[in-house]
Amino acid sequence: MKKSVMPLLALAASPHELPPWWMLLPFLLQLLAIALMPFLAPHWWERHYPKVALILGGGTVLYYLFIRGDRAHPLAALHEYVSFIILMAALFIVAGGIHIEVKGEATPWRNTLFLVLGACLANLIGTTGASMLLIRPWIRMNKYRITGFHSVFFIFLVSNIGGCLTPIGDPPLFLGFLKGVPFFWTLEHLWQPWALLVTLLAVIFYLLDRGNFLKVLKVQKAPRQVSEMETWTETGGETGGETWKVEGWWNLLPLAAILAAIFLPTPWREVVMSAAAIFSWLMTPAQIHGKNEFNAAPIKEVAWLFLGIFATMMPALDYLEHHAQGLAQTLGMGSQHFYYFTGILSSLLDNAPTYLSFLSVELGLRGGSVNNPHDVLQVALQAPEHLIAISLGAVFFGAMTYIGNGPNFMVKSIVASSGVKTPGFVDYLLRYSLPILLPLLVLVGWLFLR
Repeated sequence: MKKSVMPLLALAASPHELPPWWMLLPFLLQLLAIALMPFLAPHWWERHYPKVALILGGGTVLYYLFIRGDRAHPLAALHEYVSFIILMAALFIVAGGIHIEVKGEATPWRNTLFLVLGACLANLIGTTGASMLLIRPWIRMNKYRITGFHSVFFIFLVSNIGGCLTPIGDPPLFLGFLKGVPFFWTLEHLWQPWALLVTLLAVIFYLLDRGNFLKVLKVQKAPRQVSEMETWTETGGETGGETWKVEGWWNLLPLAAILAAIFLPTPWREVVMSAAAIFSWLMTPAQIHGKNEFNAAPIKEVAWLFLGIFATMMPALDYLEHHAQGLAQTLGMGSQHFYYFTGILSSLLDNAPTYLSFLSVELGLRGGSVNNPHDVLQVALQAPEHLIAISLGAVFFGAMTYIGNGPNFMVKSIVASSGVKTPGFVDYLLRYSLPILLPLLVLVGWLFLR
């Protein structure tokens, strides 16, 4: 038996060596599958996407365990995934127990105000919390004329860019806070780019939504087809006697518990979040879940796909960590370099480890360590330019793709499960991110990071 084992051990790579380049292929295949399969083979993908995630992710994990002899990376990825999915599931369940009834017509002005307020709320309860709380009311408000850009701009403003002003707002900023960045540093240094980008996106959304609204009003219907839609437009959107009120308001207590648990160490963080979700599920009447059309399909899809993403992106993160400092030294990275490199990688990888990787590079270039809170504080207070760029890149570019930030795919899944057609991965990128969001991000970089 010893002779049969020795050749395998001889092939084992050191945990400190980089994986071979071809180990990046599972991650690329996972991204391509998410982008293309819902379009090329939607029915096959609906049945088999868990298998794809398991095969690609499982192959990567087996490589790390048995070829590299490295348990640390898979265990760290598993821990991050479990924490991530527990947070997502807890917020999904609690938000599903809160039913917000809306009154009034979903005019372009009201829709724009709703998104701006949602962007502000994201700084208090996080982009994930705000997304889960507001996406269902957003769908109901626009149920007679909702289109792809309604869900896309919700993702832009509420699920990503809105949460730029506090460490609670977005996971990368929270990690920076834990490493030593002062709590109010983000508000002090990032509010101007935030205000400009939110304003520009709100104006663009208003113009698009106004065109959609006027188009709907011009639609001519035969007498037999006169329906709820016409009643809704003629009566100011007060169909069915809806009023602004909240049912299931007691779920604000478990929501507060989840937000407070973010500051707890593991495993207490996960225990409190799980307990809050269970409490919410048991206390919420079935009729509220019914009104929200609550079901497990969105969280199931997110859980499986991100299981594959967290597993397959380990080699990509290894390459990033290994080459980031050399790249910085070679290119003489300035603020815009940090902004774009952090941003592009945050669009495709988890923006939290990407943020930490480039924060580590910045501190290394200054002779400090990301694990020393004093070094982080010194950079934040005395030389914040690169840290500003890293923070903006991680948060803003997370909106470029569905996988750029956790809430994005969850919002897409909830909208799709409600029967609304949503843009696919490629459609999202080509019709919205590249022509609308990217030019605004370039403008932000040019104005604030030169």
